[in-house]
Amino acid sequence: MTTTSPPVPTTTADANPLASRLAAGAVTTMFAVNGLLLGGNGGALPSLRDKLGIGDTSIAIMLFCAGLAGILSMQVGGRLADAIGARTVALAALPILVAAALTIALAPTYGVAVVGLILLGLGNGAMDVSMNAVAVQVEAARRRPIMSSFHAYFSLGGFAGAGAVLIMAKGLGITGGAIVTPLMISIAAVALLIWVVLIKITPQTATVPHRVDGVRTRIPRAAWILGAMALAFGLSEGTAVDWSSLHVTDVARVDPTTGALGLIAVSGFMVVIRLLGDRLVARFGRRAVVRFGGICAALGYAMVTLVSTLPLLVVGWSLVGFGVGMIAPQVYAVAGHLGGGRVLAVVVTFGYAAFLMGPAVIGFGVRHLGIHHAMAVPAILCAGIIALAATLPRSDADLAQPRSDADLDAGAPAAQT
Repeated sequence: MTTTSPPVPTTTADANPLASRLAAGAVTTMFAVNGLLLGGNGGALPSLRDKLGIGDTSIAIMLFCAGLAGILSMQVGGRLADAIGARTVALAALPILVAAALTIALAPTYGVAVVGLILLGLGNGAMDVSMNAVAVQVEAARRRPIMSSFHAYFSLGGFAGAGAVLIMAKGLGITGGAIVTPLMISIAAVALLIWVVLIKITPQTATVPHRVDGVRTRIPRAAWILGAMALAFGLSEGTAVDWSSLHVTDVARVDPTTGALGLIAVSGFMVVIRLLGDRLVARFGRRAVVRFGGICAALGYAMVTLVSTLPLLVVGWSLVGFGVGMIAPQVYAVAGHLGGGRVLAVVVTFGYAAFLMGPAVIGFGVRHLGIHHAMAVPAILCAGIIALAATLPRSDADLAQPRSDADLDAGAPAAQT
């Protein structure tokens, strides 16, 4: 029998470091500091544009380079996480993100800034996969869902990073390009202190072998189904983050400040549902939660294509955030249980690539259909998630049932031994 997922411990929760509250706190901190660094970078981009005197095309090239670096790093990081332990990879990736923040902070020219974004992609790709792999092992050791909470703290960290821009601007009076250096240095310093703490509190994780009798096992076909789901929710989430404010501004014919209510609704409801998600999974199972999330997101996107008043648009975008916020943590959890970092790398890459492609795909739709009706594209993708959710296990108990090699290739969850 082939088994590739992290083992469920046979010892008591107290005897297993991965089952401890300290382990859960360490993973929560990993997700939060990752969000902090990414949110700070996102919030600093407009100011970086002013500091370097570059245009939107140059920013797009920087982000494209970061995206390619991230995709490459995910593949390497996922396999290393299985081979040497996810903890090691996650803790090694965080200093790369710190170096990226410092490079961006001190970049005197556009070329140096591009290097900083490439470092950001390399560090984030490896950390994204490996911290999710650590989270899967902690969840398996605790024997109850916790993945949604981890992702909620990633979102909260992103809020803190982006919010630091406003705090510095309002509190210290630093604006424009001058804010980049103190902002990114401050975030890097906080992240470095957190890294020192994480080294001390993060428990060791198990390696995940992918060989049986010396023969390397194949990636199960179920991974590609999960990848298709990640593609759908990645594009849907990316669309919500990048286009919700513009959509509300243009359709409701309000000023851009009021239009920001679209993104506020999406982000706020994503955090809320992720904080509640673990209880829902424990009660109803991952399949039901993902299916319900797909329904909410599809209805939300359908709504924003049909209505034009501000209150109804905000309700529609709230449904989108509520729905997509449920999906990613559960799909990533199943991927990690199915085959460790290697399968996580496949699935996370699909989601990450879709998140990056979202603005361009929807931009094409906006150009040819108009911003109002272009939202039908993610609505259709979310409907596809509802159908694909049938392939997920009904509950975590199904993940622990022994499966044969044929079952793995057919799409059944891997056994945990």
